[in-house]
Amino acid sequence: MQQRIVGPETVRMLELGHPWVISDSFTKRWPKGQVGELVQLTDERGKRLATALLDPADRVVARVLSAKPMQLDRAWLKQRLQAALSLREAYLDLSDTNAYRLVNAEGDGLPGLTVDRYADYLMVQLYCEGWRPHLKLITSVLQELLQPTGIYEKARPQNTRELEAVSDSKAYGRLLAGTPAPQRLKVQENGLTFLVSLEHGLNTGLFLDQRQNRRDLLPHLAGKRFLNLFAYTGAFSVAAAASGAAKVTSVDVSASYTDWNRANFEANRLNPKQHRFLVGDCMIKLPELAVAKEQFEVILMDPPSFSTTAKGRFTTRGGTSDLVAACLALLVDGGLLICSSNHQKTDLADYLKELRRGALQAGCELRVIEQQGQPADFPYPVTFPEGRYLKYVVCVKG
Repeated sequence: MQQRIVGPETVRMLELGHPWVISDSFTKRWPKGQVGELVQLTDERGKRLATALLDPADRVVARVLSAKPMQLDRAWLKQRLQAALSLREAYLDLSDTNAYRLVNAEGDGLPGLTVDRYADYLMVQLYCEGWRPHLKLITSVLQELLQPTGIYEKARPQNTRELEAVSDSKAYGRLLAGTPAPQRLKVQENGLTFLVSLEHGLNTGLFLDQRQNRRDLLPHLAGKRFLNLFAYTGAFSVAAAASGAAKVTSVDVSASYTDWNRANFEANRLNPKQHRFLVGDCMIKLPELAVAKEQFEVILMDPPSFSTTAKGRFTTRGGTSDLVAACLALLVDGGLLICSSNHQKTDLADYLKELRRGALQAGCELRVIEQQGQPADFPYPVTFPEGRYLKYVVCVKG
């Protein structure tokens, strides 16, 4: 196994247990290597630090697989995958649920690799091209361990920001093994039915990391007026309607995602005509709702970390406070404002500052009563703070 020397800053990070080697002046002097090659990381004195998977063209040029020498062979991979499966069997409540994450990259000792279960199908995603040469092995071991009907890979294009608004009909998924899935595959989450697409779109249509948060919200919605902003395909909207919300209003900029939202309602025998679906930019629709003197008891804002539309732009740091202020104008006193963000580069403390700015802008008191993150199938090492990305804050308007 070839050795690669890392600089003092990387040595410090590796000794603290961080699994990434970021490109720097030391890595730029590395000899040319092959994508997916295993290398031994050492300090300048030759001290062995870790075995890592090489991805020379990426900003993260190597990802640690083990602190010890190892081979990325069938036995090693099977052991890692089995450990991930065992964790979920031991600690997850999956009653009435067959859509969840089986492998969460760094959180399961397989940095840059995720595997999700959707009913009898698996979805593999490579966030590190270093796994590409090992994809056949990954597929084979997953078939051995789980015997799925089919295994898909969904590509991760670089320019996701630009593609996000127009990607829902494009095929980014491909079948690696087994039988093709239906265009809209039915899965179960908390006893509800959702339609997902393993072939089309950048995402499948259901964000699995919000499963527990959707379940926890259900008891608070009976008889309430619920506003779901950036509704996507309406998983929160369906959960609200199924739990007895008086009226659910879903807002999303995409007409096709809104149609998907309606289809999810129908899949659960919920009449879409009893609820409301608005297509448009949330920052434009909110003032329109305010002019109409609309009021809600529960509002959820779960924007993407970055989205661009023809008429507007939203970023976590540039738009959250304005969004909070606009929501508070529609929220009854004592109502719930639920603020969610998956922006990895914004930590909880900074996110709460955005909520504070929004509350001050609106002239309202906003009290946090609950703060959650991702569920147990999205574990992260304590040495990898980037793994704790999901912020889900439940607030009461004073």
